[in-house]
Amino acid sequence: MDNFFNNAKLLDIVIKWKYHLLSVVIAAILLSVLFSSAIFITPLFKSYAIVYPSNISPYSTENETEQMVQMFQSRDIRDSVIHKFNLPKHWGVDSTYEYYTSTMVWYWEQRVRIGKTPNEAVEIEVLDPDPQVACDMTSAIITYYNMKVRGLHKEKFGEVVVNYNFIMDMKQKYMDSLSKEAVALGTKYGILEFEGQTREVMRAYFQNKGSSEVQKYKHNLEEHGGEMMKLGEMMRSESEALATLKLDADRALMDYNRKYTHANVLSKPFPADKKSFPVRWLIVLGSTLAALFLALIVVGIIENRKKNPLNAAQQG
Repeated sequence: MDNFFNNAKLLDIVIKWKYHLLSVVIAAILLSVLFSSAIFITPLFKSYAIVYPSNISPYSTENETEQMVQMFQSRDIRDSVIHKFNLPKHWGVDSTYEYYTSTMVWYWEQRVRIGKTPNEAVEIEVLDPDPQVACDMTSAIITYYNMKVRGLHKEKFGEVVVNYNFIMDMKQKYMDSLSKEAVALGTKYGILEFEGQTREVMRAYFQNKGSSEVQKYKHNLEEHGGEMMKLGEMMRSESEALATLKLDADRALMDYNRKYTHANVLSKPFPADKKSFPVRWLIVLGSTLAALFLALIVVGIIENRKKNPLNAAQQG
C-alpha cells in the first residue's frame, strides 16, 4: 500500500479508474445533496442583535459587558423565553420525556449563542426553523434581560429605601422626645429660648433692681438654661441629619421607581430570508472529498493486490 502511494504513478491509476471514481463522486454528490436537504436536516434561520450595556454597575471584578453576558445566560431568561414561545412544542420535545429538561437545555445551547464582540459589545444569535420566531426570540431575550436587571435593582434599592425609612423613623422619634423635653422645660420653668431670654432677663434685672419675678426667671435660667441650650443644639443637629437622610432616601426611592432600559441596541434583530444551517455546499464538498479519498484507498488496495498476487494469495 505504501509502495502504491509512494512510487506508483497516481495519475495513471486515476485515469485507469476514472469511470469508477467519477461514479463514486457523482454518487457522493447526489447522496450528500439528498441527506443535507430539509427531508433529513431541519433548516435553521439566524437572527441576531448587537447590544451594549447601559445603566448597570458591575458587582465584582467583571466589567459591564461580562456582567451583561452572565445576565443573558441566566436560567430565568432562558425559562421565560421557552415558556413565552412554547418551545418544547415548537422544537418537538415531549414534555413527558424522561430527559425533557436536559434535552431542552441542549437545544437552547445549540440554537442560542451569546458572547462578547471584540469591541466589548454583546452579540445575541438565535437559530430557529422559523425566521420570524428567531427574530422574536432575540427581541424577547433583550426584553427579559431588561426586566431581570430592573428586578434586581428594585430589590437592591428596595432594601435601601427600607433602611432609610427605618433610620428616619428612629431619628424622628428621637427628635420628638427632645421636643417633649423642651416643651416640658418651657412649661415648667418658662424657658423657651436660652440666649434671647437671658438677654431680656438680665436687662430687666438691672432695670428693676432684681424684682421677685425677674429673680425667678433668672434662677430658672441659671438652673435649667444649660439644659435647654443643649436640647436646642441636639435638635438642630438631628434636624440637619434628618434633612440629609431625607435627600438620600428620596434618591433611593427615585432609583427604586425608575424604569430605565439596560441595553442599548446597536443592531436590531430582523427575520432572515436565507437559512444559515445547514451549509449544503460545505457538506457536499466534504462528503465528496471523503468519498473520493476512500475510493482511492480501495483502488490502491486492488492495484497493490494485482502487483503482488503471491502476497495476496498468502493473505487469503
